[in-house]
Amino acid sequence: MRILVISDIHANLTAFESVLKDAKGQWEYVWCLGDVVGYGPDPNECVEQLRSMPHLCLAGNHDWAALGRLDIRTFNPDARKAVNWTRETLTAENTAYLEDLPTTFVIGDYTLAHGSPREPVWEYILEPLIAALNFPHFETPYCLVGHTHQPVIYEQVNDKGDTEAIMPAYRQQRHLNGRRQIINPGSVGQPRDQNPDAAYAILDVETNTWEHRRIAYDIPAVQKRMRTFDMPERLITRLEHGW
Repeated sequence: MRILVISDIHANLTAFESVLKDAKGQWEYVWCLGDVVGYGPDPNECVEQLRSMPHLCLAGNHDWAALGRLDIRTFNPDARKAVNWTRETLTAENTAYLEDLPTTFVIGDYTLAHGSPREPVWEYILEPLIAALNFPHFETPYCLVGHTHQPVIYEQVNDKGDTEAIMPAYRQQRHLNGRRQIINPGSVGQPRDQNPDAAYAILDVETNTWEHRRIAYDIPAVQKRMRTFDMPERLITRLEHGW
């Protein structure tokens, strides 16, 4: 089975639709690693698009924030404004969908989490040391995470637990060689690796291959909708820069 692996859509329907168009006919099921909403102008549309497809989805920190499960005083002012707008905008049906999302999921050789297997909602895995500390917290060969908005593979390279970061080679299949790995597909709706293109991945669980991908989308169209809703200018500007 081929899996469309996505994360951090962040209410950006234009980016989401561009990913779906680019991957059309190449997957049978979707794994979404959380943060369907937050920051962007299309929370209901993104939830409804996801719900229309065969999928499983995890809860991310922005999904929890939209449900009132997090103290948003820890968020920066722009993020707090976006959270409050999202809360007011989500329909009851889409809110109920988000309320039912799990924080982790284990399926076959894969553990899924939004942030990390150690702290599924909150922890950022941004370097090999943090990845190394997380390997004892899952039992499967592979763990898929999102949250950082940065595509990367962290691989254990020896029995001592030494871990290295492997940068993605886009549109090149990588055989998952049996070494334990923590893999991030990057963000659909708000990349933060200095590349504004939407990020996603295709996983073939039968051939055991992973493929990172990027696709450009109509960023000005998203920015226009954000300004219509008087969203913070910093959140609008960052889309075109990928930070």
